[in-house]
Amino acid sequence: MAALTVTSPRKEPRQERAKATVDAILLATARVLVKEGYDRASTNRVADAAGVSVGSLYQYFPSKEALVLALIERHSRQMLAFLEAQAAAGQPDASLRDVVRNVVHAMVEAHRVDPRLHRVLMEQVPRIGALKRLSELDDRALDLIRAYLEARRGEIRPKNLKMAAFLLASLVEAVTHGAVLMHPEYLVDEALIDETTDVICRYLLD
Repeated sequence: MAALTVTSPRKEPRQERAKATVDAILLATARVLVKEGYDRASTNRVADAAGVSVGSLYQYFPSKEALVLALIERHSRQMLAFLEAQAAAGQPDASLRDVVRNVVHAMVEAHRVDPRLHRVLMEQVPRIGALKRLSELDDRALDLIRAYLEARRGEIRPKNLKMAAFLLASLVEAVTHGAVLMHPEYLVDEALIDETTDVICRYLLD
């Protein structure tokens, strides 16, 4: 029976120096993935690119899969933090269209940074068994979207807000991921943001 690949970090960095080391390792992981691809990437190559020993890398990440999962989770947590900030800000006077556009813009902007890296990460989620852990972050994002829709219930058309939150999250994810995989040129075109915002607003308001 094949051994299971360990994807959980061995320990969390607590001191600033340790956090800097982990950041350097993850940045190096991104560079190696883009340059070499997932299959050719290795912990040795990542350690070399980060300027650390393999032993130092293994203190935090037990495998290549753990490195990739850490990158994916960091991206997901950044998106969740943005949604939480939007929710905390409240913006009671902001128009629904402005709020929707802000969220769509943030999602597209996050994928503009390095489409090639996002492509590699998206392709490896099933391989490293990250779906269950990432779904916990997705559930939190859905709760935030649903709470926002609840606050605007009087001005929107959908009645099943749980389904509406799911549809909206899935739509934005499909658009941004589709652009990364098939049309990266759209990521630098503001029309993608405007058109996606229009689609969502028509769904919510018609």
